[in-house]
Amino acid sequence: MHGGSLTERRKAATRLDIARTAAALFVERGLRTTRAEDIARAAGVAPRTFYRYFATKEEAITPLLAVGARQWVEAVRDAPADLSVPDALRHAAARALAPAPGDTAAAESLEWVRSLLRMGAESPALQSVWNDACHDADATLAVVLAARAGLPDGAGSLEIRLMAGVAGAAVRAAVETWAADDAPAEGPQGPAALAERCLVAAAGVLGGL
Repeated sequence: MHGGSLTERRKAATRLDIARTAAALFVERGLRTTRAEDIARAAGVAPRTFYRYFATKEEAITPLLAVGARQWVEAVRDAPADLSVPDALRHAAARALAPAPGDTAAAESLEWVRSLLRMGAESPALQSVWNDACHDADATLAVVLAARAGLPDGAGSLEIRLMAGVAGAAVRAAVETWAADDAPAEGPQGPAALAERCLVAAAGVLGGL
């Protein structure tokens, strides 16, 4: 996390710790049998602290999904400036959606995402959390794309919104397709490879910036 006061960073760290704990318990015990109080206890916080950060147990995974979305958007922001928008998006997907060799934390996070998306197929509340995370990522991506195009105030334009939406939908389709299968995170059926395929297919729209 960049900037922010020490208190804000501590709150963010606590939220992320609760999110990871919630994801682990959902995977281990199942969504229905896991209570918010169980998550709070496992995370080492009081139930009132849990509810200070999250209204429901499903919302507790929001920071975990937000981290993944932020990594994708930041990878787009940090892509070499001389790359076209389609190339920058593919460059970012390759780095944000494939765990680096030996990065067990990233690999574990992707597996959590896979399990949570599968649970979301039967939980409207969990699906809503995923939908919100994708929407927020698209809005942030629009700002990044506008800046790359030299249009710092253009994030709300039709063209930028369309490109951010198409790019976000491509990555979402890739992640959801991977999550529905049992393929490893690396390789031709992993989320990074699938995202590249989707982004290539959408290059006609994305190349218009």
